[in-house]
Amino acid sequence: MSDDPVRDSNGTLLNDGDSVTVIKDLKVKGTSETIKRGTLVKGIRLTGKPGEVECNTKQVKGLVLKTEFLKRA
Repeated sequence: MSDDPVRDSNGTLLNDGDSVTVIKDLKVKGTSETIKRGTLVKGIRLTGKPGEVECNTKQVKGLVLKTEFLKRA
């Protein structure tokens, strides 16, 4: 794990298990799915990279999202 703190688009510190909200419609590579703006994602996991978190949504499992498109819920 990296020692760098993981922060959302507003600069709020993120931790394992936090819930976040998507702030922009995101197309998921490799699928025809789109994660809509305002989608609540529960139980994120930190990946060790400061700009990424791992999570599951109803549509896609094992998804890695960039923190620049997330805000803490």
